[in-house]
Amino acid sequence: MPDDLFVALQLGRVDYLAAWELQRQLAAARRAGAIPDTLLLLEHPPTFTTGRRGGTHHLRLSVDALAARGVPYYVTDRGGDVTYHGPGQLVVYVILRLGEGQRRVRRFVESLEATVLDVLASYGITGELDPRHPGVWIGRNKIAAIGIAIHHGVTYHGIALNVTTDLEPFDWIVPCGIPDRGVTSLAELVAGPVELADVQARWLAAFAERFGRTVELDPEPIRSLDDVLLRLTSRWAGATRSSAIVR
Repeated sequence: MPDDLFVALQLGRVDYLAAWELQRQLAAARRAGAIPDTLLLLEHPPTFTTGRRGGTHHLRLSVDALAARGVPYYVTDRGGDVTYHGPGQLVVYVILRLGEGQRRVRRFVESLEATVLDVLASYGITGELDPRHPGVWIGRNKIAAIGIAIHHGVTYHGIALNVTTDLEPFDWIVPCGIPDRGVTSLAELVAGPVELADVQARWLAAFAERFGRTVELDPEPIRSLDDVLLRLTSRWAGATRSSAIVR
């Protein structure tokens, strides 16, 4: 398996806490050299999350009121403030052995933002960046949120791009803690239907280009999250043995 390879896995719709725990497991495995760099492509059921420095002060409804609507709220270990995840949103979690140093982190975040700009450009849309507020914007409306964590040089968490997302739940929070800004989606900006699978394909191509990496989309369905770590470790071990034989 080439050193520049990312393996991309399509997980479908996944509970937030289950996906968060999976990321931590994969990050630990990546630090140990047991798996390759990995992209997790998925959606979440309706969920609110905030970053490690966040709190409930940017909720317009109480945690109990959100729960009564069937939407949980979690405080996580990523950067950033409160946001919403739901069906129709392309979520990508990036498990990457990045190394240490603020310059590397800044370049990593900038490259992630650039992948979204490239996807938007492919639809004829000009996205914008705001140095005060991470993410990707269309005017004063955010279309993609970015929040990452790095532990011992390995990244996890990532991006959430609104494709056909129901935007109403964003009214229940102050998105990303910015009271004078709004949110939007590709479906609001593109004439005609927008397919999540097409957006995903465009994003993977943009990621490969921006990061200078080969991205291999695993075609096999993921039947259980328990399969993910086993599949990646088996694949990595087999590729490592093959590489040793070739050399």
